[in-house]
Amino acid sequence: METWLDLHMHTKYSMDGEFEPADLMRQCADAGLQAAAVTDHDAVGALDEAKAAAAALQLPFIPGIEISCQHKGRNFHLLGYGIRYQAPVFDELEQDLHAQRLAISEKVLDAVEGLGIYLDRQAIWDMASSGVVASVNIAKTALEDPRNDGNPLLAPYRPGGARSNAPYVNFGWDFCGQGGPAFVPMVLMPFSQAVRIIQEHGGAAVLAHPGANMKQNRDITEDLIAQGIDGIEAYCSYHDGDTAAFYAAIAEENGLLATIGSDYHGRAKPHIRLGQYGHPAPQAAFDTLCRIIQERGGDVYAYETS
Repeated sequence: METWLDLHMHTKYSMDGEFEPADLMRQCADAGLQAAAVTDHDAVGALDEAKAAAAALQLPFIPGIEISCQHKGRNFHLLGYGIRYQAPVFDELEQDLHAQRLAISEKVLDAVEGLGIYLDRQAIWDMASSGVVASVNIAKTALEDPRNDGNPLLAPYRPGGARSNAPYVNFGWDFCGQGGPAFVPMVLMPFSQAVRIIQEHGGAAVLAHPGANMKQNRDITEDLIAQGIDGIEAYCSYHDGDTAAFYAAIAEENGLLATIGSDYHGRAKPHIRLGQYGHPAPQAAFDTLCRIIQERGGDVYAYETS
């Protein structure tokens, strides 16, 4: 099932993104989307250009961000919708995490190579649109390198393997994600602080793809809900039907918004398309999201409440 609403996508301003902001908005229009949000990783640099391109296409647009944060030692992503993104706090966040990602990039490559996986480092850096290494680009390069043919570590990510449905993303989570053998930690802000920053700057705070971080975990989700979030991204590329239903039910029980997003990146996640994942009530979800943002004095462009 596909939909006209997509609230999670990335430009080249994300470390694993590919597209210019205007190009991404044109792709949204070509895909038949009727509303979109750009949510780069810890970055707002794309939003001026994306907003202008969306306006030219008469595409309703919500400025956003995906903040990397931490709660009780576990890493999460928090989507911020409708933020007043010109606020200095977002530039400060971007500069801090970009510097940290740059500092650990070679360490991550060292760690992957230390497992016995050959890497063409220059090819990985050539794909680094934001100037830092992304795990999905490590995966793509490793899987295409003939020196890794027959490497058992990569077998699950090749066609027919247990993790081959989304090989680059799954490699990233398995090897470079928290708990993985090539994970290199960074200093992330507390989850509660990320919620506060988003909401104090007009935005709605939505927990991103929880199934990717913790599968189906009610206890941790309810702990995160207690930090004051506005919604949960129940319908997304990381969730099968059962997981989507699980998180949609928790959202409903707690009076929260259940949102939808593809997490579209381009070549880093070639299995994902814009508007690919359906929502049972997209108009109601969009109206509610926009109402939350407008009540907080946040920004929604080219949209009239129904």
